Amino acid sequence: MSSLRINECVRWLWAASGGFRLPVVCCALAGVLNVCVSLFFVYVCKHLIDIATGVSTDNLSTYIGWLAGCMAAQLLLSVTRSRLASRTEVKLRNGLHGRLYVHLMESRWNGREAFHSGDLLNRIEADTASVTDAICRTAPTVLVTVVQLGGALYFLSRLDMRLTGILVFVMPVALLFSKSYVRKMRRMSREIRETDSRIQSHIQENLQHRVIVRTLEYTRPTEDKLAGLQGSLQEQVYRRTDFSVFSRSMVQIGFMTGYAVAFLWGIFGLRDGTVTFGMMAAFLQLVSQIQRPMVDMSRQIPAFIRVFTATERLAELTSLPQEPQGSPVRLGGVPGIRIEHLHFSYPDGTREVLCDFSHDFRPGSLTAIVGETGVGKSTLIKLILALVEPKKGKIVIYNDREAVEVSPQTRCNLSYVPQGNTLFSGTIRDNLLIGNPRATEEDMRRALHTAVADFVFALPEGLDTVCGEQGTGLSEGQAQRVAIARGLLRPGNILLLDEPSSALDSHTEQALLERLAAEVKGKTVILITHRERFAGYSTDVVRME
Repeated sequence: MSSLRINECVRWLWAASGGFRLPVVCCALAGVLNVCVSLFFVYVCKHLIDIATGVSTDNLSTYIGWLAGCMAAQLLLSVTRSRLASRTEVKLRNGLHGRLYVHLMESRWNGREAFHSGDLLNRIEADTASVTDAICRTAPTVLVTVVQLGGALYFLSRLDMRLTGILVFVMPVALLFSKSYVRKMRRMSREIRETDSRIQSHIQENLQHRVIVRTLEYTRPTEDKLAGLQGSLQEQVYRRTDFSVFSRSMVQIGFMTGYAVAFLWGIFGLRDGTVTFGMMAAFLQLVSQIQRPMVDMSRQIPAFIRVFTATERLAELTSLPQEPQGSPVRLGGVPGIRIEHLHFSYPDGTREVLCDFSHDFRPGSLTAIVGETGVGKSTLIKLILALVEPKKGKIVIYNDREAVEVSPQTRCNLSYVPQGNTLFSGTIRDNLLIGNPRATEEDMRRALHTAVADFVFALPEGLDTVCGEQGTGLSEGQAQRVAIARGLLRPGNILLLDEPSSALDSHTEQALLERLAAEVKGKTVILITHRERFAGYSTDVVRME
């Protein structure tokens, strides 16, 4: 994906910091005050030495009091800044996590996921941490560094303008701001972040499917691939580190030269009597206060470049198109679905999945959509759910009083049970309440019975039985039946079942069909299957080829 320009990254960071700019500014002000106190500390130290050596006749006790006050103020400001930065950072990080999560959950699904889930997690965690650290710590630190550098240079210029000019001249900081340096660091940082995402995606996917990997005896190739990715990451980090160390070394040579110049300047001044001991001490402290911020600045430049890389990756997530938002449109009674001349193909597809498809799923009907794998049955469900949009034609939800085209706002009328195991980690009760948070014990018992999931009540913990990620602890068929019960609990009066018996034996499948036909009243049921026996229990049958 194309890189954002620096000004676009800055605008994104500015928008991301909304609601947190005041504490960030307060953190920066605390740092600036600390710098002012440290410069005043240098002034006090100079006078104390001059008083001790007889150069100055000022009151010693007064300056000792100023010295103690400066030390106390520096400690207080340092603690205040650290606490404020930490609290602001964790709040901003949580806010960004929440906004990114909501944006991704509400983004439009186009039939093909743009990012691997491991890559998404890597961006949300690692890149968000880089951005929040930059906003809450790096940006205030840079402001403080600039103020410290400017104040130290001004103070030093008041003592000796020529020395100040020499120090500025011998420090090649401009090297770190050159376009070639920034461009190369951005490219290296981007490569590292992308490789890190591939590593996390590889680990996550293989851990998720570790039983399949082990039974296929494919563990060693996955280990080899991980080692290869880690080796690539290692080489990329080495290259960026070597380049960064070389650049900073050139700047460090300038710093060392500047310190040597200031030290020798003071030595010769002491010998010639043009420099006092207090002035010599002030020289060395000020040179340190110039060098330290320059070193800090040289370290912050690569950090800023990494932040811009992280910003680009997060901006790619926030640029994903969103579903249209609005209030739910709920139709009363038992609605039906009318499909008229529907055409659909996926964005990168070469053929139409659905071509001029029309059908009226009458209110209260139980319709079996029968067809072999790949004829577009599941795609039809996604169109009804408004997860994807048709190229031509329309889908309407209607009752005896009104009719509306399907949209994300009409999903409140629908209850969807995907094929396979779709349980979340938690208890069986937790999973059922996802379908209807207000469901009673009797509601859950009735739904489980209709879904032929009465086995739940024979478990030691019953509804409070814990199942792991993707229903671990239950068989595939048990997890599928609990998912059907969850769908039955949802208030929507149109029930969409996608291959609801794919993991069931023939006896359980027949019991499920009989109970659905007899007990699901007041709902329009659309059932996707490739098994003909479902047709015998349906009021309507649609055969797709």
